[in-house]
Parts: sequence; C-alpha cells; structure tokens
Amino acid sequence: MVLFYLPKKNTKRVGFTATKKLGNAVKRNRAKRLLRALFIQNAASLKEGEYIFVAKPQILQSEFAVLRKHFYQNLKRAHVLKK
Repeated sequence: MVLFYLPKKNTKRVGFTATKKLGNAVKRNRAKRLLRALFIQNAASLKEGEYIFVAKPQILQSEFAVLRKHFYQNLKRAHVLKK
C-alpha cells in the first residue's frame, strides 16, 4: 500500500483508493475495506491531517496480521504517529 499524507490542523480526513489493476469491483472493495479496518485500528494514534491510502495488488493475497505489520511500518516511515 502507498500512503500520502498532508499535515493540517484540527482535521483528520482519510481516503481509500484501489485502481482497476487490482481486479473487478469485488476485489477493489475488499482491498478498501481492509485498508479502512487497519486505519480504524490505528486512528487514535495518528496525527491530524489528510491521509490517502492506495491499495496495491499484494493486499489481496496477504494475511491480515501481515497487512497490519506493513501498515504500521508505513505509518512509522511517514512520521504520522503521535509521540
């Protein structure tokens, strides 16, 4: 997955996207649901700002525990976790 982040005060907006490269609508919606679930689990520990998560094809073949690990690593790399 890819994360785009724009710091903004007093707001926490989020968007999820999956291109047609992922597959049909069922697969794209599943990928977005997975990203949404991961975001909800970590929402309290995130800084304010605007987030855009882009699903990649590997998200559909990975287990949720592995996705959670990669999601957290992406957040850490982007420096968006509260201290």
